[in-house]
Amino acid sequence: MQRLNSKRAARQAALGQGLLLSSVLLAGGTHADTLAAAGADNAGEAAIGVAQAGSEVASVTVSATRRNASLQTVPLAITVLDGERLEQANRNSIESIVQEIPSATFRQQGGNKDSTLFVRGIGTISTSPGVEPTVSTVIDGVVLARPGQATLDLLDIDRVEVLRGPQGTLFGKNASSGVLNVVSRKPGQQLAGFVDGGYYEGNEKRVRAGVSGALVPNVVAASLNALYADYDGNVSNLHAGGGKVNGYERKGLRARIDITPRDDLDITLIADYLRSTGSPSFTAYKSTSAAFSQAIAPVLASPGNRSINADLASDIRDTNRGLSAQVDWRFNGYTLTSISAARDWDNQQYTSTSAIGNSAEASRITAAYPATRDIGTVAFSQLSQELRVASPKDGFVDYVAGAYYLHGKDREVYQRIVTTNAVNSGRADYGVKNDSYAVFGEATLNFTPLLRGIVGARWNRDELSYDHVRTSTQAAAFPGVQPATQSAGETDKDGYSGRLGLQYDLAPGINTYATYSRGYKGPAYNVFFNMLARDTLALKPETSDAFELGVKSSWLERRLTVNLAAFHTAYKDYQANFYDTVAGAVVTRLINAGEVSTRGLELDVTARPTQRLSLNAALAYTDAKIDQFNCPAAAAASCNLNGKTLPFSPKWKSFVRASYGLPLDNGLLLDLSADYSVQSRTQYDLFQSPDAIQGAYGLVNAGVTLSSSEGGWRVALVAKNLANKSYATNLVTSTGYVTRGVPRDDSRYFGITARKEF
Repeated sequence: MQRLNSKRAARQAALGQGLLLSSVLLAGGTHADTLAAAGADNAGEAAIGVAQAGSEVASVTVSATRRNASLQTVPLAITVLDGERLEQANRNSIESIVQEIPSATFRQQGGNKDSTLFVRGIGTISTSPGVEPTVSTVIDGVVLARPGQATLDLLDIDRVEVLRGPQGTLFGKNASSGVLNVVSRKPGQQLAGFVDGGYYEGNEKRVRAGVSGALVPNVVAASLNALYADYDGNVSNLHAGGGKVNGYERKGLRARIDITPRDDLDITLIADYLRSTGSPSFTAYKSTSAAFSQAIAPVLASPGNRSINADLASDIRDTNRGLSAQVDWRFNGYTLTSISAARDWDNQQYTSTSAIGNSAEASRITAAYPATRDIGTVAFSQLSQELRVASPKDGFVDYVAGAYYLHGKDREVYQRIVTTNAVNSGRADYGVKNDSYAVFGEATLNFTPLLRGIVGARWNRDELSYDHVRTSTQAAAFPGVQPATQSAGETDKDGYSGRLGLQYDLAPGINTYATYSRGYKGPAYNVFFNMLARDTLALKPETSDAFELGVKSSWLERRLTVNLAAFHTAYKDYQANFYDTVAGAVVTRLINAGEVSTRGLELDVTARPTQRLSLNAALAYTDAKIDQFNCPAAAAASCNLNGKTLPFSPKWKSFVRASYGLPLDNGLLLDLSADYSVQSRTQYDLFQSPDAIQGAYGLVNAGVTLSSSEGGWRVALVAKNLANKSYATNLVTSTGYVTRGVPRDDSRYFGITARKEF
């Protein structure tokens, strides 16, 4: 017992030291010191520009309010990440970039369509196509309607903006908890190109190439970028010929054309395509059953286990493609913007709901631990149209107003084969259609040069319908496969959201604000393979009431910026998955779970003590909990959840980064950098299972970069997870065992990257 207490004390001390270090080091989540000037225009494109080459903190311009504005003046809590910096750090997906965003976490699941992003402890946990995401993802003004679409490689990215809290008054789709706003790079006028590549331990390879320049000087500029990346994986399949799994392969293209036929008109055309395959694999984390341990042998369940025994490993295939056209017309100080877009997402999943894998050998199969094979396909398409008008900025009222429409169509086929002493199977064909209409706007009232008011409103109408047909070998309920059924339904709801606030400049460089925002998330249907009669009723919309106080300040002649936000958000009719029992098997059930809330503090600090030294960090305290849980009849799990923590919400999380640039005598530049992310213990299970708790952990990364002073080439050495800390991105409890999601950074590895520009 004394030894256990010593270990616990050591972990707590390490966490405390990490949090103290995060709050003491002067830093922020913007990485503004390294961002190159991008030249924002008046069409709503944002730029990140360096104020000057001295020791000031670089100024950052964002498009979070649909206008170009300084990050330090926008009355919102925002984190900005530089695309090039993320690529150098081998953070190339939403899953990996959350290490740099203390207020965000990522839930890894078996497939892309089941993974999701959380902001301030709130996110969507559902595989149903009839549920919209709580955190909206927007790429170049186009909303991605399904969470699975956002699990793509970050190709040709200028920056990522993370807006915390409800954002319905300015962004096209509902966003009751936050927005992930991704902005791609603009092509320049000069003909230029690049090739860069990286190789990392574990046989991970990444190659990117691009070319950009003017086709017609000052009229037409274009860029074309390509990506290839693959990774064997960090989980060993011990089955004969199994090899490595938990890896990926990605191939992508992105083309952009910017047309300026006259001074008052800009047209942007974007096409993108990304094909990816992956083999995500959960490993046995804990076993309390001798039968389970025998079934997975020779694998030994343990917290650090990175092996499986599956004759058919998981195989996930995604194709994302899209076209968009943005037109910006400026007249008499106004800007009229139109964004038209079409996107398709195809997903194929060959997975298993059994820990012993697909179609396992008869000697490993038991009634308690059968072998399952799931085969699912998703064909999703969306069409969207957004119109906005931005007023001149020199009057008493500055405003942005708009209208939005989105049509989504989803068709899915899901098959399950369950093998015990017999083979049982079922197939479900189902789909969802949704039409979303919205009118929105937000205005700033300039009462005095120092005092401003904020007024925003949004009306939204959602029309949602589904159909579902299941065939089955089972005439009665059976674990994993339910009897044949058929149903259909439709619903429509009107919703309202808005924003009110005041903004006051206490002094030059010190801006304060207080806002109230109402968030809205539309109605939902729980449409999935084993859909039952109880799932045919539509869920009510989810609403939220958010209060935020913030201070954004610059000090010491802009060598230091300090931003602080305090927030409290209460959610009603929270849409969440609940455990229930069907035929003796525990299954998930989507319900209006009741009332939850999140509150906390967020600190972002950036410092430039000298021209060579940059310090960056962010710290978040988030208390996300269940206030009043609505327990459905005949629930399989305890409903004594009031006051408990929401899953995927660590109370403390921070990120610290230091960079030191050293000019060499031969004209070369040497950059030394290190970063440290740390978070407190995290509960992954809504029902507070002690086996689903990830303990506190910290990750240390470092890099050494050598580049030419003209920027023509760059070579970097990268070290990831130097402390060799193993951790889980998800822990899933089942009868007799627990499985773990294994992240890419689960162990220490090194890599080298190189870039050549021409």
